[in-house]
Amino acid sequence: MNSEKKCEVLCSRSNNPMTLTVEQSRLVAERITEDYYVHLIADNLPVATRLELYSNRDSEDKKKEKDVQFEHGYRLGFTDVNKIYLHNHLSFILYYHREDMEEDQEHTYRVVRFEVIPQSIRLEDLRVDEKGSCTLPEGSSSSPQEIDPAKENQLYFTYSVHWEESDIKWASRWDTYLTMSDVQIHWFSIINSVVVVFFLSGILSMIIIRTLRKDIANYNKEDDIEDTMEESGWKLVHGDVFRPPQYPMILSSLLGSGIQLFCMILIVIFVAMLGMLSPSSRGALMTTACFLFMFMGVFGGFSAGRLYRTLKGHRWKKGAFCTATLYPGVVFGICFILNCFIWGKHSSGAVPFPTMVALLCMWFGISLPLVYLGYYFGFRKQPYDNPVRTNQIPRQIPEQRWYMNRFVGILMAGILPFGAMFIELFFIFSAIWENQFYYLFGFLFLVFIILVVSCSQISIVMVYFQLCAEDYRWWWRNFLVSGGSAFYVLVYAVFYFVNKLDIVEFIPSLLYFGYTALMVLSFWLLTGTIGFYAAYMFVRKIYAAVKID
Repeated sequence: MNSEKKCEVLCSRSNNPMTLTVEQSRLVAERITEDYYVHLIADNLPVATRLELYSNRDSEDKKKEKDVQFEHGYRLGFTDVNKIYLHNHLSFILYYHREDMEEDQEHTYRVVRFEVIPQSIRLEDLRVDEKGSCTLPEGSSSSPQEIDPAKENQLYFTYSVHWEESDIKWASRWDTYLTMSDVQIHWFSIINSVVVVFFLSGILSMIIIRTLRKDIANYNKEDDIEDTMEESGWKLVHGDVFRPPQYPMILSSLLGSGIQLFCMILIVIFVAMLGMLSPSSRGALMTTACFLFMFMGVFGGFSAGRLYRTLKGHRWKKGAFCTATLYPGVVFGICFILNCFIWGKHSSGAVPFPTMVALLCMWFGISLPLVYLGYYFGFRKQPYDNPVRTNQIPRQIPEQRWYMNRFVGILMAGILPFGAMFIELFFIFSAIWENQFYYLFGFLFLVFIILVVSCSQISIVMVYFQLCAEDYRWWWRNFLVSGGSAFYVLVYAVFYFVNKLDIVEFIPSLLYFGYTALMVLSFWLLTGTIGFYAAYMFVRKIYAAVKID
């Protein structure tokens, strides 16, 4: 602590530079051309490189107006005119804050910022003595250290440490890492989507309520018999609207997992918004999400069991097993396969095998019993009471128009929810793939609420159109169509991959699309569940409001 180092040699004895073999040189050269970064940690703070950007002001103000931003980690090296250079000297700057103490006590120091200035210095320009300390060349007279991938390279790895006192308190030491240049853009886009969504929501609600009132008033008028014979619209299918769909067990299992996801995401975002999951505790967000998903199995199981009972299901044990294993099984399978590829590359980013086993134990030891428990109580509870009886013989469904096609429905229903959260998606993607910190959970909470509102409304509109077209098979279709925004997320992920990322190798591409598939699947389950429950409540409400002989 607080000891300056002018220049020290690492990894090699005095006057005996380190030699990179041809194979090592080729690997280093490859990593530099692929823009690899190095991440170091001191006192739980990640290293940052300071970037000074001049903001676009007049030329006289240029001296004053400097925009300082930080880049996480430092670049392994750089390329210049087809030659590859390695950063082999690191100048560390550690800022510390001196705590105020009583008079007779010693001062305590707290590290509040960790910066690095990477340099490339040629072997010939460094003077090294026997003690392992070195002298840096004066000024800009030195040349950078070139790495030739075709032969062995000799070089020194050196570093220097400089300490500076700072006024930054220990509590706010993360602020520099979280300064973002585009918070205003963020606010603007969020307010924009809030206004658009609530405006559209208002219009949709008004139209639906007015149309429904008219419908219900017409249906409840006890007119002469000739008029009632020519009924059309959603009242006609009252005897079939609650007819159980095909594969009720799978439907209720997917919806149970959707409820589990919904509770987990809601709690995680809320807790993160209160600042309890800061980026300084690495992995806290992921750990919290995993544990919460396991414990939310009770709610998932309960809702799935009750729905399965309502859909006239009988095999509750099989249903509970299906709920506990269907979605988590797919997630675990994809993660395991991707992890095998990362292991194959000997990457430090791979999840260790014991952790995998621990997750399996949690899944079968915590989540599965909890889902069974919830399912048991949900299945024993009274099923949802439907306001109309189902006929013995199913009605014939008239031929449907082209726009009632399932895929057209998905395209139509996905636009509004996707438009509401599109900007936030960009920030989340850059946090995951471009080495940024994501900490704007307040924005995310707002976007999540907008997403819930817009999914519910679109789903209600779609189910209303479908019932007006006298098609009563709405269960599965509504679940698929409500998750339509997941299709747009997939399209956006492909667009982001092509335009924003420079990934050329096979395994990174596979990882990108593997994790994207997981995100899209989870997002579809989440939005589909929100839409399904909104539509189910809506259908029960409107059929309870009409008089049916």
